[in-house]
Amino acid sequence: MQVAPPDFDRMFGALADATRRDIVRRAIDAEEGVAELAGYYSMSFAAVQKHIAVLERAGLVTKERVGRRKVVCTNLEGLRIARRLLDQYEELWRGRVVRMSALISDETKEPPR
Repeated sequence: MQVAPPDFDRMFGALADATRRDIVRRAIDAEEGVAELAGYYSMSFAAVQKHIAVLERAGLVTKERVGRRKVVCTNLEGLRIARRLLDQYEELWRGRVVRMSALISDETKEPPR
């Protein structure tokens, strides 16, 4: 079975919104349904549903039916994938900073007399 690579643009686009980040945080325990989550925000139920749909398409949450409720669950593996990409960028930039610091240090040393 071929697994599609993560869509990082969709993932980070979804996380760019404060409400969606809060939904991901609240859904980690997977105890609240869509209706309960909607109660936290000063927006319509439909708007919260749209936020959840964006997170679902990005692979950051799932919904599962528990009785009559649709419970929203954070996809921890989706968050781990995003974290690994950020870790790679951090490693890249830390290496660049070290190399720039070394260059600056070499340039500020006095030339031998």
